[in-house]
Amino acid sequence: MSPTALSAGPEHGHVTFLGAGPGDPGLLTLRAVEALANADVLVAEHEVLDVVRQHARQGVSEVHTDSDPSQEPGPGTGAPQLTLVDGTSTGVAAPAVRDAAHLVMEAARGGRRVVRAVSGDPGLDTYAAEEMLACAAAGVPFEVVPGIASAVGVPAYAGVPLRDAQGADVRFVDARTASDRCWTEVGASDGTVVVSTTLDSVAAAAGELVSAGRKPDTPMTVTVAGTTTRQRTWTATLGTIAQTLKQAKVLPSPDGGRPVIAVVGERSAAAQRDQLAWFESKPLFGWKVLVPRTKEQAASLSDQLRSYGAVPHEVPTIAVEPPRTPQQMERAVKGLVTGRYEWIAFTSVNAVKAVREKFEEYGLDARAFAGIKVAAVGEQTAKALIAFGVKPDLVPSGEQSAAGLLEDWPPYDPVFDPIDRVFLPRADIATETLVAGLIELGWEVDDVTAYRTVRASPPPAETREAIKGGGFDAVLFTSSSTVRNLVGIAGKPHNVTVIACIGPATAKTAEEHGLRVDVMAPEPSVHKLAEALADFGAKRRAAALEAGDPVTRPSERRPGARRRRSTT
Repeated sequence: MSPTALSAGPEHGHVTFLGAGPGDPGLLTLRAVEALANADVLVAEHEVLDVVRQHARQGVSEVHTDSDPSQEPGPGTGAPQLTLVDGTSTGVAAPAVRDAAHLVMEAARGGRRVVRAVSGDPGLDTYAAEEMLACAAAGVPFEVVPGIASAVGVPAYAGVPLRDAQGADVRFVDARTASDRCWTEVGASDGTVVVSTTLDSVAAAAGELVSAGRKPDTPMTVTVAGTTTRQRTWTATLGTIAQTLKQAKVLPSPDGGRPVIAVVGERSAAAQRDQLAWFESKPLFGWKVLVPRTKEQAASLSDQLRSYGAVPHEVPTIAVEPPRTPQQMERAVKGLVTGRYEWIAFTSVNAVKAVREKFEEYGLDARAFAGIKVAAVGEQTAKALIAFGVKPDLVPSGEQSAAGLLEDWPPYDPVFDPIDRVFLPRADIATETLVAGLIELGWEVDDVTAYRTVRASPPPAETREAIKGGGFDAVLFTSSSTVRNLVGIAGKPHNVTVIACIGPATAKTAEEHGLRVDVMAPEPSVHKLAEALADFGAKRRAAALEAGDPVTRPSERRPGARRRRSTT
């Protein structure tokens, strides 16, 4: 049942108390996504705002904590300071101190659908419980959407099982509020203990357990930023954890107040974590990868990189402008309407956008494609067409490229094809591969410049500094123009940055610009390029482990360190 159906009417709103999980956006439940999509007001803790806001509808009002979560004692231990931000404006400040329950109730009484998002699970959040009671007392209908609790989700991502075949007890302790009696009870138990604490209080929590009866050599794992690509886990014992964190140079630190999850018990031994640490052992875990494409172009590629544990950062290197002489495009669109073409082939999202804009200029819509076969070079282009209201007749079954499109394109047949002409709207710098292939198949092609590509504006200074200073672990070059344009607008990537190129021509351009190519795709496909980079990362990780060295990212290595060239 949707939040709309649960609303009691315009004078009575509805509140959804929603668990946003421990940090990974992929851990939101389907019910949580549905509730967010229907919300009028989103009230969220600072640390989960980015997780939930991407699923909220455009124009929703947002309320979030106005402080750095690393400096907070944690959920339920201090009332949040809130700032109101309206999604349709640049930001409207609310009074400095406003109670979250008051904001929730005020919006709900106005007949609005409110989502109150908290970290982890609402049932473990003190203030969420208080706000539920306030709703109940005021007669405001509400529901609870459970989330994955940090105390459960983080150990799973750290590769630390909480129970095994012997079925030992599992105790959960919040060290920030635990009493002496609580420590005594868990110390007397021989089960697994999951401790929610902060980085600078881990050693004190370990000391409490030892004082309560646990042996100093009891295994202990400590995970910070769990379920995110910043996750890091240390394995030690109750007696050695303080020294382990000191040697890792994470303490003392201004970030010592960061929340952590510690797991204590015989079944959290290092040997098990070595075998079960599936998340942190991803081939590109934590790598910052520069993708010189727009967010729209890089969507599927960035998703693929995330699946390898990377943190993609899109930087557009080209901008799109109308053709200098629009008459050719105008004639082609008119020909599309009058039946001049049998096919129209879209080789990019930008081509779809250019045709759509021309349609809107003439007062046309997707119905103008009636009777015309439509081809899309790949999934992203196909999605752009579907958003326009056009379902493509042909999308390559194999490689998503001009060559892949030609593999599936039917030859011209004068018996079955009443018209022999193809409309091909594309960029001014496009290659002739598709045109030549279609002509070879017997088709006539109107190759029309639908848009021009020009060098994009430089990225922010922070990004330029990271590119030149070695802040990125890798950069993916998908064409020679991306090499030239990135160097032109942002400077040459640092020597420690892994350079990955889609093919020999792109690699040659990179080398001409003084870059050493480390990875080259086995075939000209952006997804094969990402696979090749992941393979490079996996081999690099395996070599470090075999040598007994710590696994580090390229950006963490000493500048000037030599790296092997890989073309796999």
